[in-house]
Amino acid sequence: MKRIHIAVIVSTIDEDYQSGILRGIRQYAFTNNITLEHFVAFGNIGGDVGHDTGEYNIFSLADFNQFDGVILLINTIQNMHYREIVLNRARNASVPVVCIDGNDSKLYTICIDNEKAMRDMVEHFILHHGYTRINYVSGPADNIDSQQRLQAYQDILKKYHIPVEEQRIYHGNFVSRDGVYAVQKFLQSAPPQAIVCANDSMAIGVMNSLIAHGVRVPEDVAVSGFDYIYNARNYAPSLTSVKRPLERLGQLACEKIMNHLNHIPQKQNEIMETRCCFSQSCGCNQTPLLNTDEFKKRNFHVLESFSVDVSLVSRMASALTECDSLEKYTESLKPFITEIHCKEFYLCLCENWKQGIMAGETEENYLMHILSPNHYHVHGYGEKILVPLAYKNGRFFDVPDFQASQMLPDLFDFNNQRGEYYFMPLHFGERCMGYCVIKNSQFPVTSKLFHNFMTNIGNSLESVRKIICLDRVTQKLSKLYTIDTLADINNRNGFRISSQHVFQACIRDKKTVMLMFLDMDGLKYINDTFGHKAGDTAICCMAEVLRNVCENHEVCCRFGGDEFIVFAGDYTEKQAQNLADNIQKHLDNINQQKRFSYPLEVSLGYYITIPKPDTNLFQLVTIADNIMYEQKKKRKASKYLKQTSQNSN
Repeated sequence: MKRIHIAVIVSTIDEDYQSGILRGIRQYAFTNNITLEHFVAFGNIGGDVGHDTGEYNIFSLADFNQFDGVILLINTIQNMHYREIVLNRARNASVPVVCIDGNDSKLYTICIDNEKAMRDMVEHFILHHGYTRINYVSGPADNIDSQQRLQAYQDILKKYHIPVEEQRIYHGNFVSRDGVYAVQKFLQSAPPQAIVCANDSMAIGVMNSLIAHGVRVPEDVAVSGFDYIYNARNYAPSLTSVKRPLERLGQLACEKIMNHLNHIPQKQNEIMETRCCFSQSCGCNQTPLLNTDEFKKRNFHVLESFSVDVSLVSRMASALTECDSLEKYTESLKPFITEIHCKEFYLCLCENWKQGIMAGETEENYLMHILSPNHYHVHGYGEKILVPLAYKNGRFFDVPDFQASQMLPDLFDFNNQRGEYYFMPLHFGERCMGYCVIKNSQFPVTSKLFHNFMTNIGNSLESVRKIICLDRVTQKLSKLYTIDTLADINNRNGFRISSQHVFQACIRDKKTVMLMFLDMDGLKYINDTFGHKAGDTAICCMAEVLRNVCENHEVCCRFGGDEFIVFAGDYTEKQAQNLADNIQKHLDNINQQKRFSYPLEVSLGYYITIPKPDTNLFQLVTIADNIMYEQKKKRKASKYLKQTSQNSN
């Protein structure tokens, strides 16, 4: 029997709303032998667009058609652009897709009755408490839940003939700081009797801010939220809120996929009921508080777990910061993988994660890749994935490169045990570097520092990339400074650097040095007759000859134009003459092979001396140059006499 695989698309899994739904999904999957693949982002963190782009890119990795079904926690994706991309892919998928808290006619949807819940809440403040100055903290304008709750608030005010005043409405983003900003606005212009919030996080922000301003809750201002999260229930005062059947939402999403696969008739759209829980923050205190001992016990475990996770993340950040190569990076990461108690872990990198560091690139292209933003992935993960680190069942092992379309090798192999995979993006801003995969670990779903854990891996990997980058740039710049780009041997700077240590040692130890100066014959003729490209080829060929003959620690360089130098320490007259003969032998071989339409010839002279402490290396170069020049004149005279003798015959 084929194992069922369900993909779950979700952002910011460390919040109560997501945790509750995912808990229900996991419960159903465990009971029914279903494997879950969670594709997890942490979007809307600090309003950084580049960060959101890097996070939401993980959703592009999930090929919906390879799964048996897909569950979308669509409202957790705050960015409307990426939300619409995910929805379009879901609409075109050939498998059943369930959209939680979304409204889409082409998908299965499971929603709660936002409007009824909010109407009941606002009506409670009007009828039970007699309030007429009721302010409202809304969520994002493009969020369907937010729209429905705001509309319900406005409808109830109108029903009871209370004016809807824009100054009493604050538009936030479902995060705690919005509650703080809302209170700052309200206390300046529209002092309320009650503040109704579209979720609990903003409501807690409201209560904290009110208390900070000396405003009592609920004596001076009553407050309500929406979600009934743990922290809100156990806040002081405990928060009046709306309870949603989150675990049941997750279970029902799985049921819909299974019913579809088994051809069981079912509703396309489900609306779940909610319940208002009136508590201390509105003055009712109708909901029972958690047993004090249970509360203490739970908080102890939360703090203990948080302390352990802080230590883990801090130690990992410190260890990875010191890495200057991918090898050191993976070795440093290994012990922390075992600490998160996972069954499997994979560090998956895009093939071009370190774009611009490849060995075969020219200096110009390399430096362009360093500076240009167009040589890395922003959308998608490319074609090939590299796996520098893989862990399974207590041991690290090698995994061959694979196609990104696979997501993970053998992911759908029936022999794999049922489990829960978490795919998380690795990026730096919008720069995509790859992703991590964790299987069967509680760390992603229980730790409030999971996002920090992943951010540390991504940031430290970017540091390694930059260190490798800078090292390679330094090498290339050093080469540009010391190597003649045409001849690919030392230039003057390289010659000076390479020979200086030996030269100083010979001065100290009173040993000989040899300077040989070479000047190519007829290079102007080659350039004028065959073109400068042929002249460049001749220069490169001369450099190649020197590289081949300098096998006894000699240092050769292109001095400029058609001039070359060879330097050696502790050298004898016999060695110098053998070197000169060897150079000529190589040139004769080239000419005999008739590789070119012109002869390769060179004039050379060498000078051997024991240098004095005040001797400058380039003074000896000048002496060798003069000796070479005398040899060149003799060669010209000899060639002239030979030609004259042949003509007279």
